[in-house]
Amino acid sequence: MPANTKYLTTSPWQQFAKITAGIIGGYIISALFHMSLALWLPNPKEVLITSIYTHYIVWTALLIVPYLFKNGWKAWGVYIVVAILLYIAFYFGNQQNPFI
Repeated sequence: MPANTKYLTTSPWQQFAKITAGIIGGYIISALFHMSLALWLPNPKEVLITSIYTHYIVWTALLIVPYLFKNGWKAWGVYIVVAILLYIAFYFGNQQNPFI
């Protein structure tokens, strides 16, 4: 059964925003999340080993999330705010453990 056309995004800019938010924004958030975990948890080597697998699981989940928004630019806004917060956590974790 085909999708109801009233629920489909017709604007190419909205489609572009959702696709890029999912691919680029999701990857950035996933990478920053795992880098922050490696700095804040006591065993960074174990986190890095498991992050090889969990990185792609988190990225896949974050790839789907922008399609839940009606506006793709709002998805970008949420992803940028989350990325900034994760970068702040990474920055302060790096100040505490500079040699990891």
